[in-house]
Amino acid sequence: MNSSVTLAVSIACPSRRLAEFVANPMNLPRWATAFCQSVRQVGDVWRVQTEQGEMGFRFQASLEHGVLDHIVSVSPELDVYVPMRVVPNGYGSEVLLTLFRPADVDEAQFQTDLRMVQADLNQLKAIMESASGF
Repeated sequence: MNSSVTLAVSIACPSRRLAEFVANPMNLPRWATAFCQSVRQVGDVWRVQTEQGEMGFRFQASLEHGVLDHIVSVSPELDVYVPMRVVPNGYGSEVLLTLFRPADVDEAQFQTDLRMVQADLNQLKAIMESASGF
């Protein structure tokens, strides 16, 4: 088993609106800026340009249940599963994202990855709260 850390952010935006925004891969460059520089669709496949090169991207989403899990195809041999949830919290939402630490990633790199993901979640919060009118 790999170790993991679940990051969370509270966002003053209704959960359905938030989930719909996140589930649209075209929005990735707006909020996941540490991960995604651009995104394009090639047939049924989404391709994401990152600092490490182009990667495949797909959602395993259920907006009704706030499930926004996604899979990043780092290489033909390696898919990275990223569980993500949007949970209603009164008039707002909690966003939870779990990051697993692969065996070949040292602690320093994992901490860097965690900071990048937290920055992306904070960017999502800023976008959704400015757009929601709360």
